[in-house]
Amino acid sequence: MKILSIAQAVISIFLIVSILLQNRGSGLGGAFGGGDVSSYYTKRGLEKFLVYATIVFAVLFIGLALLNVALSF
Repeated sequence: MKILSIAQAVISIFLIVSILLQNRGSGLGGAFGGGDVSSYYTKRGLEKFLVYATIVFAVLFIGLALLNVALSF
């Protein structure tokens, strides 16, 4: 059980780092639906890797959290 908690803490750090490294070029206006259409572009290289890594870390984090709860009963 302690290993699961440590693994979850490590995954959470990787998840936070992968989220913070993603490039948000649209600013605050883009968060509320503002911004122009020309700001849309496809993700390539490192940006694409960070998006997929964030998804994988999020799934792992949720899976470990559920496993931790299931084993605590």
